[in-house]
Amino acid sequence: MSQNKLEENLKQLLAESYVLMLKTQNYHWNVKGINFQSLHIMFENQYADLFTAVDEIAERIQSIGACTPGTFQEFQKLSTIDSENVSKGSKEMLVSLIEDHKKLVKTAKKLVQTAQAVTDDATTDLVVTRTQVHEKHLWMMKSTLE
Repeated sequence: MSQNKLEENLKQLLAESYVLMLKTQNYHWNVKGINFQSLHIMFENQYADLFTAVDEIAERIQSIGACTPGTFQEFQKLSTIDSENVSKGSKEMLVSLIEDHKKLVKTAKKLVQTAQAVTDDATTDLVVTRTQVHEKHLWMMKSTLE
């Protein structure tokens, strides 16, 4: 593994986190239905957490000497998570976010392997923590659907 792979994986994690943040905030604004209040709060907590994470990941990219991407075009190119217009009910929003968090966890786990291979403990620590947060969000959203 190389430093270039680490940089590439960090940029993908940043892009996916940013796109997911925007999508979650969009759902927060547009959710309707019987579970409105609980989902409105859940989505707000998630996008607020992602806002902080985006900054931490971007600063980590800088700390390894790389240039941090910062445009929507770059994020869309780097991300496996799609932004979308809201035309979904609350259940479909949850299902969509569950799939997106799964993608982000997959990206994070790949990044942990890369960081460990180049003995970058700071990146490993950051990304393991992010993985735990996304796995908790997954648990909560899946439980909400039951």
